[in-house]
Amino acid sequence: MDAPSPAAAESRAERVVIVGAGIVGCSLADELTARGWRDVTVLEQGPLASPGGSTSHAPGLVFRTSPSRTLTEYARYTVEKFSSLRLAGRPCFLPVGGLEVATTEARWLDLHRKAGLAAAWGVEGELVGPTRCAELFPMLDPDAVLGGFHTPGDGLARAVDACQAQIERASRRGARFLDRHTVTGIERAGGRVTGVVTDRGTFPADHVVSAAGFWGPVVGAMAGVDVPLLPLAHQYARTAPLQQLAGAGAGDPGAEAVRPLLRHQDHDLYYREHLDPAGGPWGHLPAGGWGRIGIGTYAHRPLPVDPYAVLPYDQAPEMPSSLPFTEEDFAPSWAETGRLLPALADSRVEEGFNGVFSFTPDGMPLLGESDRVRGFWLAEAVWVTHSAGAARAVAELMTDGRTTVDAHECDPRRFEKSQRSPAYVRERGERSFVEVYDVIHPLQPPGTGRPLRTSPFHPRQQELGACFLESGGWERPHWYEANAPLVARLGLQLPERDSWSARYWSPIAAAEAKVTREKVALYDMTPLRRLEVTGPGSLDFLQRMTSNNLKKRTGSVTYTLLLNEDGGIRSDLTAARLGPDRWQLGANSPADLGWLARHAPEGVQVRDITSGTCCIGVWGPLARELVQPLTPADFSHEAFGYFKARETYVGHVPVTALRVSYVGELGWELYTDADVGLRLWDTLWEAGQRLGVIAAGRSAFNSLRLEKGYRAWGADMTTEHTPEEAGVGFAVRPAKGDFVGRDALAARAAPTRKLVCLTLDDPAAVVMGSEPVHVDGVVAGYVTSASYGYSVGRCVAYAWVPAGAATPGTSVAVEYFGEKIAATVAAEPLFDPEMARIRR
Repeated sequence: MDAPSPAAAESRAERVVIVGAGIVGCSLADELTARGWRDVTVLEQGPLASPGGSTSHAPGLVFRTSPSRTLTEYARYTVEKFSSLRLAGRPCFLPVGGLEVATTEARWLDLHRKAGLAAAWGVEGELVGPTRCAELFPMLDPDAVLGGFHTPGDGLARAVDACQAQIERASRRGARFLDRHTVTGIERAGGRVTGVVTDRGTFPADHVVSAAGFWGPVVGAMAGVDVPLLPLAHQYARTAPLQQLAGAGAGDPGAEAVRPLLRHQDHDLYYREHLDPAGGPWGHLPAGGWGRIGIGTYAHRPLPVDPYAVLPYDQAPEMPSSLPFTEEDFAPSWAETGRLLPALADSRVEEGFNGVFSFTPDGMPLLGESDRVRGFWLAEAVWVTHSAGAARAVAELMTDGRTTVDAHECDPRRFEKSQRSPAYVRERGERSFVEVYDVIHPLQPPGTGRPLRTSPFHPRQQELGACFLESGGWERPHWYEANAPLVARLGLQLPERDSWSARYWSPIAAAEAKVTREKVALYDMTPLRRLEVTGPGSLDFLQRMTSNNLKKRTGSVTYTLLLNEDGGIRSDLTAARLGPDRWQLGANSPADLGWLARHAPEGVQVRDITSGTCCIGVWGPLARELVQPLTPADFSHEAFGYFKARETYVGHVPVTALRVSYVGELGWELYTDADVGLRLWDTLWEAGQRLGVIAAGRSAFNSLRLEKGYRAWGADMTTEHTPEEAGVGFAVRPAKGDFVGRDALAARAAPTRKLVCLTLDDPAAVVMGSEPVHVDGVVAGYVTSASYGYSVGRCVAYAWVPAGAATPGTSVAVEYFGEKIAATVAAEPLFDPEMARIRR
């Protein structure tokens, strides 16, 4: 772990100032200096031995498994790195294992799902019965639990020791760590940072990293950058010394715990041991030492903290991040603890505090460079569990411009302007706290802050009984209750679903998919991000930035990719050339805008036009019959071919029409300005009544796109994958000339993994995504996207598997809640492989 990478053999000249010497700041300094950056200064307002942020009081629990593969990888790296660190001969990580118990059937089922996630992400774990739970954690009442999930590689991170160990290592490489320096300002010039001002002097900088924890919004404001983060207090208590722990850890004076970390998530609780085998540090313990149980709870009301009001280190009674314990908030958790751990019934809470942690609106970290101020980086909202992995990601972004593990879920730019208001951040941040241990369905929308973003069609969608879920702040119809009668009318016979896959789903989606295949449907595509690129040189610019050949006449549409320098897929785009120097791009995230805008040459403008526009997808065999009478343009196949674009009118409404289809049927995406969007909907709706037009939702859309094999960036493919691996190599044209990632792709060896289409052998079986895939009886991959294919009569799942298992006809198994479901690798696309329907 100590050796720098070969690519960082020589020292770099960049001047870096890291604000905060907590576990993230220290880990980042270690990662940067390991990569050859030597001019690294870490500023801490408190003493280095015990910085005043969350690191100093964090209980140190590391449970690696998460629904997010990215966070799981960060936790895995944290365990790996801290296991290699020692301070004064003591390890910085104790692999005592983790145990999550279930006291309800819903949680027991969720632990089966979590076991599948662990297997998919490569984390060792097993489901165990009540007796084994009590063996692993002897104080536990086996009659109080239904079972548990045991992960032997999880454990306890000694965060303060890990800080010190990394301080020593980074210092040997040239880094400086300065305590008692309070940051008072961030200097800027020409749109980028130039230095950090403290109460003890100014430090010039080319890069400034805010690793200030819950002070992140304060440091960000100094740079003119809003940081969507809410500090919240979280209760932690320790019992009085327990005779039941007498002698635990004897013979190891450094032992803090020997039993697994315990999570009782049905009541938002967790537990860990605090052993003192020597009996010394507490002073009042019997010879030989006893121990205490630490109890953390999220069961109390949200307790937001104003970061501007937190006392500085020298004025805080204990430390800035440790607030007075509110016993009344803890009382229900203590009562529940006595039920789960009867041995504690006669004990008492001897001490406690309300510790401050950081929460974002979606519960994910903030990692990356600001899009407002160059050189200002965020490494915020990171818990000890993910600290080393998150620090590695930021170091990779700073030194290489890309990450080993895809980090789009953590990109600070993922939040739109409308999601950055203090009211929204507070409301969603509090919700993130409340839901920390909740069983969250992958489709489950947030329960607060809605609606926020709606398309112009929203009133009509409400009239049709739309079931709205949410993504990126947008209200997105998943199906329409107005279509419920179609289920019986069309004679649809659908297999019964299990309780998990039946959530946020309706058989109406099947009816909407069928009508799309047989007649015509309207889809709200407004949330699809739209960028406009204009100016002389725009063609050359886009040719350089994307993988496909865009040198085509005006009116052409091209599917293309944005690649990293290493050939990884950072996004996919639909590029419509609307004029010699004017383009409309269908993109994925705010990061696409930032990436293109940052590289745009003088004279080329890149701007986001999403909010001022809207889009309706008109798809189905009768799409032409619907649209043609409404427009003066010729919408025949001969005059308006597939992957073509033109600007015209539909009724009174000016539209940009793109003949593209993500559902595999004839049709167009019709774009217009938001102020006339409702008129466009009404025009199409009224004209379509004679054809049986319906409004269809995202649930049907996802089924149809999977039947056609269309990939979704961020789910099916990310920066970790190359075009050939992901099955989108057709969008790469090396012969066109140089473009970002071209040389790296040419130097790549043959893929060792592939994204493949799976169909479940049992027509009644359904999976949801993120399940492990077994090849020859061994977990060898995982599902990315899945949906029931109503046209093909079985569930369709896309999955990453070894290249040797990618041949159509190969038998595999998908594990769903502990059950192995037989599946077969299928040739794709499953539906209309000749593309006859889409090109008619």
